[in-house]
Amino acid sequence: MSATACSGCSSSRPASWPLLQGREHRFAFANKAYLQLIGHRDVVGLAVRDALPEVQGQGFFELLDGVFDEVTPFVGANMKVQLQRAPAAPLEERFINLVYQPILSSEGTVEGIFVNGFDVTHQHRAESALQALNETLEQRVIQRTAELGDALRKLQHESAEREAAQTALRQAQRMESLGQLTGGVAHDFNNLLQVISGNLQLLRREVAGNERAEKRVQSAIGGVTRGAKLASQLLAFGRRQPLEPKVLNIGRFIKGMDDMLRRALGEEIELETVISGGLWNALVDPGQIENAILNLGINARDAMPDGGKLTIEAGNAMLDDEYARMHEDVQPGQYVMVGVTDTGSGIPAELIERVFEPFFSTKPEGKGTGLGLSMVYGFVKQSGGHVKIYSEVGQGTTIKLYLPRVHQAEDALADETAAPVRGGTETILVVEDDDEVRETAVGLLSDLGYRVLKAREAMGALSVIDSGVPIDVLFTDVVMPGPLRSPELARKAKERLPGLAVLFTSGYTENAIVHGGRLDRGVELLSKPYTREALARKIRHVLANQEQQRVLSDIESLARVDARASEAAVESGPSRVGTVLLVEDDEFIRETLAELLAVSGHLVLQACDAPSALAAMAAHPVDVMVTDVGLPKVSGIELARDALARKPRLAVIFATGDPGGPAKAGVDAAAVLVKPFSPEDLETAVANALNDERYRPL
Repeated sequence: MSATACSGCSSSRPASWPLLQGREHRFAFANKAYLQLIGHRDVVGLAVRDALPEVQGQGFFELLDGVFDEVTPFVGANMKVQLQRAPAAPLEERFINLVYQPILSSEGTVEGIFVNGFDVTHQHRAESALQALNETLEQRVIQRTAELGDALRKLQHESAEREAAQTALRQAQRMESLGQLTGGVAHDFNNLLQVISGNLQLLRREVAGNERAEKRVQSAIGGVTRGAKLASQLLAFGRRQPLEPKVLNIGRFIKGMDDMLRRALGEEIELETVISGGLWNALVDPGQIENAILNLGINARDAMPDGGKLTIEAGNAMLDDEYARMHEDVQPGQYVMVGVTDTGSGIPAELIERVFEPFFSTKPEGKGTGLGLSMVYGFVKQSGGHVKIYSEVGQGTTIKLYLPRVHQAEDALADETAAPVRGGTETILVVEDDDEVRETAVGLLSDLGYRVLKAREAMGALSVIDSGVPIDVLFTDVVMPGPLRSPELARKAKERLPGLAVLFTSGYTENAIVHGGRLDRGVELLSKPYTREALARKIRHVLANQEQQRVLSDIESLARVDARASEAAVESGPSRVGTVLLVEDDEFIRETLAELLAVSGHLVLQACDAPSALAAMAAHPVDVMVTDVGLPKVSGIELARDALARKPRLAVIFATGDPGGPAKAGVDAAAVLVKPFSPEDLETAVANALNDERYRPL
């Protein structure tokens, strides 16, 4: 019979050991424990096949032959054997642990086999019953099986799943802790960069004309830009980067990156893209997914110093409940998968769990920051997705990004057209606890012509507001000390000054104004470090929107609006109704204007940005398009150009804080409404456009 080492045996049960001689395995000796096991038979002098005929076919005789012929010990555990322990009795199932040890002569030949074993039947049955009970208690949906072996295998599988889930949870907790740490570091780092950047921009204006000084200042600004990119990667890893997601077809997006990728990879890397047919759309920040794919491509290139092949694929994927149970941070459902595979050196198994940690790198010193994969990890997590890495040393690495599927139509993407950079004379209250950052902001705003007040923290800012001094904009950092948080400061300030515009700034948003990776509705944010130009545009944007909201909020009721609009229409002559496409990213302004136009009898289509506006035009005939110039990503000017190319006789009305902007851009407008404009101004402009023969369909 057979066995394994006796470490699992009960120490209170005596060992059974016979001594077998010769090739026929004749019993030379058998102790009491062994005789008790086999039923007290007289076996000494008998060959094992004659002494235990019922064991034939159970494999033990063959094991003995193998030990004798191959001169190799055999060890077995929990080995089942059927024995007839009493004359004419049925076979009885027992479990034994045993060792077959060959006995050698002085010449080195095998003379016999020493058998050492333990009857562990009671222990085996108790353990199997306990395992079956545990299986039933843990899973609660699986009934006890008749086969104890099946129960054991299921229990082992469940244990493996539980261990994998615990490992994933520990990894997720470690990454979350690192994210909080890096987010805090990014906040301080961005404050330092803002001080440097602001002063350099002010200095650049002072040294204008001094070519040598200008060059040095520009070089320093370039260093700030690189530092800002580093901080941005830290924020992306910590999932503290406010995203601007768009509905994308990832396959088309990857194809559009082909030239950029080939330049970044070099001639020694063969690039192949594999895009599945019928690819779903995903809601993702275009800039972030571009950076992610580029980072993965560059990492793959560095892993193939002698050249190789890089494959980028995109396909539909389903992550089921079983997969989600094994990965703590995954929600089951439909995803768009982006995979990047290289034929490089691969990553050792012991390093796989660390590759997404910030500043961890397998590259030589000076060859990388260790933030590329961290950025990818944080961005995908913040987008509601999942990252999986597969690697084998010497074979290569595959990193798969799973981005949640959406059912909306794809957004059109275009380069952002910058609004004009100009200042103003309004009064701005700057609230910032870092003295140097505050003074830099004050300097930039003063240079733009604004009157600037300042406060170190929220309570001090409220004191300034309560003093009665007129204030147009509250420009406040998100993260500040003290009992009053910035969002609460903004709320209290607007209670006191209803016409106040609010602009937040931060190098680290935490969860104060960003939830689900996106800015809260109605919140305006300028991320640090920012440039003079970005600050100028954002201030004018929030001022124009606030003034427009003020005008619209003065409307006492839609009935009065209707009356005034009707009067304006009578004064301007006979009018007609039509289909108006209203494009405005501020929800309050858009909905109020839409109600106004609808009361006047127009069919109103609403859009928050250029892509959704073009989609609306494709689905419905439009007579007049009213668009804000300062739309996100794609400006209203660029939208108008695209819309007029599709429908040359479309009447376009611009809403803007810069009345000369459309003319400078060379776009023919039916009217330009300067913010703030009244409802009567809008109704009159729409009526005039509908009555103008130039915009009538041919």
